[in-house]
Amino acid sequence: MSIQKIIFGKTADGEVVDLYTLTNRKGMIAKIVTFGAILTELHVADRNGKMGDVVLGFDNFEQYAKGHPFFGAIAGRYANRIAKGKFTLDGKEYKLAINNGPNHLHGGLKGFDKKHWKAEPLETPDGPALRLTCVSSDGDEGYPGNLNVTVTYTLTEKNELRIDYTATTDKSTPVNITNHSYFNLAGERDVLDHEVTLDADNYTPVDEGLIPTGEIKSVNGTPLDFTKPKTIGRDIAEVPVYIKGYDHNFVLKSGGKGLAFCARVSEPTSGRIMEVYTTEPAVQLYTGNNLNGSLTGINGFKYEKYAGFCLETQHFPDSPNHPNFPSTLLRPGEKFQSTTIYLFPDPK
Repeated sequence: MSIQKIIFGKTADGEVVDLYTLTNRKGMIAKIVTFGAILTELHVADRNGKMGDVVLGFDNFEQYAKGHPFFGAIAGRYANRIAKGKFTLDGKEYKLAINNGPNHLHGGLKGFDKKHWKAEPLETPDGPALRLTCVSSDGDEGYPGNLNVTVTYTLTEKNELRIDYTATTDKSTPVNITNHSYFNLAGERDVLDHEVTLDADNYTPVDEGLIPTGEIKSVNGTPLDFTKPKTIGRDIAEVPVYIKGYDHNFVLKSGGKGLAFCARVSEPTSGRIMEVYTTEPAVQLYTGNNLNGSLTGINGFKYEKYAGFCLETQHFPDSPNHPNFPSTLLRPGEKFQSTTIYLFPDPK
């Protein structure tokens, strides 16, 4: 196994952005940069042993700096949406940055995806790892409290990409952190033939602004039923047109009570399989509905609609405004802890 470091670029403020390459003994490769703690590449073998990159991304810093739809980034301080960018905590209303129509999305205008993270490479018994840390200061994007965040990527010898998140605060604040990688197990075409299973009987319906109504409904009899394997493309046309594809929060049967099975994805041509395990109570399936060919990836592949899918393990969107949803509140003296594993079993 190995860990290598090179300079990837410089921010407008002159901060050096480093790229770390983690390689396990089986040849699986993960590349991570210190800007946004972004996973830029993830190379996994197909059924013939040929390695291929299974995440969407760029091979240069300039494209990340220009702006992108959260490719591979850590999203926070609150991943997903908060309605009208407002919530009330302990009797005080907090107003957040608005960056998604009238709402707050993925931490705001300068969320964790645009922060410069400090990196520490680690050799662990499980495999090579990279520990990244940052501080989100009191008032950052409107949130209360100084939040100290650690994200550790570990590339295990079991062909897992394990992501461990921790955070502490000196003032009460909502916290919801995820990785926003877009996966494509096939390579340079759309993901509509990927077969997906989700361990979720329910979902949280949304309005036209993709804000939860507060209801929790069964997926049974809807295009959101992935309780048995089906392709992404099979029922996608039945999803309400204003969503343009899948962009839904699924309530996991595990309820976030421990590390548990979340999802399984298989791709018939490559034979690649990805299994997801998480301690989170929910997962957002997003199918790259807003990609439009304007962004070009590493091999010159234009990222059109449905070029990738996300499985963002998370708490529910807009939880601070829905007391019936699992709480995302972190108090001083408490520790936020979350783990998600993306496992790539040997293809059959």
